[in-house]
Amino acid sequence: MSCFCSVQEEFYCEVLLLDETKLTLTTQQQGIKKSTKGSVVLDFVFNHVNLAETDYFGLRYCDCSHQTYWLDATKTLAEHKDLIATGPPYTLYFGVKFYAEDPCKLKEEITRYQFFLQVKQDILQGRLPCPFNICAKLAALAIQSELGDYDPYKHTPGYVSEYRFVPDQKEELEDAIEQIHKTLTGQVPAEAESNYLAVAKTLEMYGVDLHPVFGENQSEFFLGLTPVGVVVYKNKTQVGKYFWPRITKVYFKDTQFELRVMGKDCNETSFIFEAPTKTACKNLWKCCVEHHTFFRMPENDSNMLTRKLSKFSSLSSKHRYSGKTAMQMGRDQSANLPRPDLQVVRTRSKTYPKRITQPTVDSTTPPANEISLPNSQTLGDAHPQGAARTRRLTQPDAGEPKAVKTQRTDSKGEGHVPVATPAVAVSLRIPTKSIVKRETGPVRRTRWWTPGPNGRPCSADRRRKPRTTPIIDDRAIAPDREALTCRPKNSFGNIFKRSWWTPLD
Repeated sequence: MSCFCSVQEEFYCEVLLLDETKLTLTTQQQGIKKSTKGSVVLDFVFNHVNLAETDYFGLRYCDCSHQTYWLDATKTLAEHKDLIATGPPYTLYFGVKFYAEDPCKLKEEITRYQFFLQVKQDILQGRLPCPFNICAKLAALAIQSELGDYDPYKHTPGYVSEYRFVPDQKEELEDAIEQIHKTLTGQVPAEAESNYLAVAKTLEMYGVDLHPVFGENQSEFFLGLTPVGVVVYKNKTQVGKYFWPRITKVYFKDTQFELRVMGKDCNETSFIFEAPTKTACKNLWKCCVEHHTFFRMPENDSNMLTRKLSKFSSLSSKHRYSGKTAMQMGRDQSANLPRPDLQVVRTRSKTYPKRITQPTVDSTTPPANEISLPNSQTLGDAHPQGAARTRRLTQPDAGEPKAVKTQRTDSKGEGHVPVATPAVAVSLRIPTKSIVKRETGPVRRTRWWTPGPNGRPCSADRRRKPRTTPIIDDRAIAPDREALTCRPKNSFGNIFKRSWWTPLD
């Protein structure tokens, strides 16, 4: 009986990291059980990644209805019932929980590297929309970090196509990336990643955690939790923004979510939203409380408005964020960061087959199946019986050599067959049977499918080159990570259909 009990206590969990590697946690190796606290699991992951600035990161999991949650460090794994219901095996996803407002100011290189991997993944999976020119610049910096300086001998045309940076990557973007990569000579990986983050932080949707909600008449909105506050989106457009110091109360009941904001005239206004489910509403409230606590300014450094908000600062729940705030992490001198002996180990990105470009065919170049013969050789002597059926090569006129028409005379008196042949200086006798005839069928070519009118190929060659490896489309760049998000793959492009909210009287 004890044997069966020990089998039930066995725990097996896979943690997908940002560099596309996996960390396996088991009862036998790490002693992880269902009764283990979430903080213990987080410590194992942080030690494996060698992180010191740990408060920016967390572990997420997905329930059976594709709703995502952050692992609570104060609870045991068994108390995360939505996680237990999915396994065994259990899957956790490591990632950035709180996006630093200025990631370039992070103290350690390993922390900036993990932010770099997270932002690159957000762009690849469509969560962070990016214009063409900015995307080309960011991808070139990522290539510089991955491959180093451009080398024409190693980086042959099409080398950028072996990597993926956006969901629907085109050849035009790859050419722009290659041109920018040539100008980044001298940047080491750490410098290229820091420059990458400096550009990425200027994007409008950087660090935005989107949650779907409903407003008046069931119109659809999205609430975005950001480093500076809560942003309201409708149809891809920002229609409201409330900074953390002005938010005085966050409340939820069933599916109703309330956001109370202090205006410039020191009057409070309550905004009511409707969440899709009770579980989604509670998760939105919990994430909002944690962001509010992590990013808001402390009272001793705040302005007059923040001091006025102190009497309203209580959030309506027993849940509290227990970690350090962003301000505390910036001022903490006890950690002695950055560590002087820190070595950052970078993992190579996943590669794909190189894009095949169609070469330009030169009409003056002889086909590959034609045979060029030496001038001093006469093959007719080796076959005297075939002298009646010969091909004669005549010498061209003086001047620049030109291709001449060679006439093949058949012994039966049939017509002549003109054949384009390079001009030579001697006359050769070649038996007809020894001539290698060119294939008259169509030449088989491989080219990328180009959409034309009505979705049909715009060329006669309608064969489509199959994609050997699918583009991975989720947060950990893993096939099973698509279930991580409750939003569609092109989340920002398809989900903004929601409308305005109704303020309370």
